[in-house]
Amino acid sequence: MSGSDRARKVPSTRLSRLAALGQIAGGIAVGMAAEGASRLARGERPHLRDLILTPANARKTVDQLSRMRGAAMKLGQMISLEPDELLPPEIQTIFAQLRNSADGMPAHQLVDSLARGWGQDWRQRFRSFDMTPMAAASIGQVHRAVLTDGRELAVKIQFPGIAASIDSDIDNVATLLRMTSLVPPQLDIAPHLSEAKRQLHEEADYRREAEQMRAFATLLENDARFIIPTPIDDLLTPSILPMSFAEGRPLDTLVSASQEQRDRAMTALADLTLRELFVFGRMQTDPNFANYLWRPDDGRIALLDFGAVRPVAPESAEAYRGLLRAAMRGEVRAVRDALRRLGFLSETQDRIYDALLTRVIATALNQFLHTPDGLVDFGDRGALADVRERAMALFADRTVLSLPLPDLLFLQRKIGGLALLAVKLQARLPLLAMMRAYA
Repeated sequence: MSGSDRARKVPSTRLSRLAALGQIAGGIAVGMAAEGASRLARGERPHLRDLILTPANARKTVDQLSRMRGAAMKLGQMISLEPDELLPPEIQTIFAQLRNSADGMPAHQLVDSLARGWGQDWRQRFRSFDMTPMAAASIGQVHRAVLTDGRELAVKIQFPGIAASIDSDIDNVATLLRMTSLVPPQLDIAPHLSEAKRQLHEEADYRREAEQMRAFATLLENDARFIIPTPIDDLLTPSILPMSFAEGRPLDTLVSASQEQRDRAMTALADLTLRELFVFGRMQTDPNFANYLWRPDDGRIALLDFGAVRPVAPESAEAYRGLLRAAMRGEVRAVRDALRRLGFLSETQDRIYDALLTRVIATALNQFLHTPDGLVDFGDRGALADVRERAMALFADRTVLSLPLPDLLFLQRKIGGLALLAVKLQARLPLLAMMRAYA
């Protein structure tokens, strides 16, 4: 979670949220008309997608989603975490704002939410309660508070109307995605939207999140690298999650830390993800950097958000294990077969882009298997950049794209987000040694 200086009322009724999405669509339409007229005057024949995906339209969309919050904003955040092949770089930058900010509730909505959850006398439980949020995200905002017994808390409070608006938000945003041609027409996204609804309903249940928090505390009780807050049960409600306060800095501040500190933190997070996938049988699938805090004094990482925890199906774990085995053997064909089984590569892509796939995978395997010191350098602008650049041609052909099953897509979102973080931190990871334990 990350904070915003703005406090704007959360649209909490279905009608008000539909109106807000209508403003997005209307703003896009006006922007399209203006951009189209400008390009026609210059003698160009613009494509529909070029008219829709302009920086001005993206800014309007980001601002409106930040005001709406909820499932609509969550889907925007998910889009913003995708690689650049989905959105042009300048629009990717604007959408990235959704990962880093949301508007907070005005004071009267906050007080109403607390009174509904705890009763009108809720203030008597606290020595102090900071009415200015420390952070705000898509589903709720976080406040710092001190109980009368002196315990310091972080209190996550859900925005009003968010849980009830999940299904309609996703349906309406899906319409916008189709209208903007961001989703190729041959892709059937209905199962993925249904799964997104189910997961977001789970994220909106703070009692469930508290259970996952306790489960991870047990799984990681002997791992000193991580800190997990403790939920406060007697104040817990489905829409208010109080927890022990965790000190730390935003994970992004690691960018200016030493190479050793960056490598240690990134290795810990990568190892945790591997254990989630292959050992724990459950994974926190939201890779938003704001879900973590880093303590520079001892290098420990606080894990803050457990709403997006989902079970890992045994067949999904086995499919990833097959990919690891193929990669560790250095077999290009076996890697391609594993990617097809996972659903990340279609048979048409495999056939049409045979030579390109062979070169990209061979380059990536060489980087993975034959580094001089056993460390994969995610700050390397040579081989890894070459792999990314050549793979762009594959993803640019939207006529042959495929989607994996929803379960795998959510897992891959976490894995892909982790890779983006490793690139951002220019970390060096002993990936071969780490993966050998699970292959």
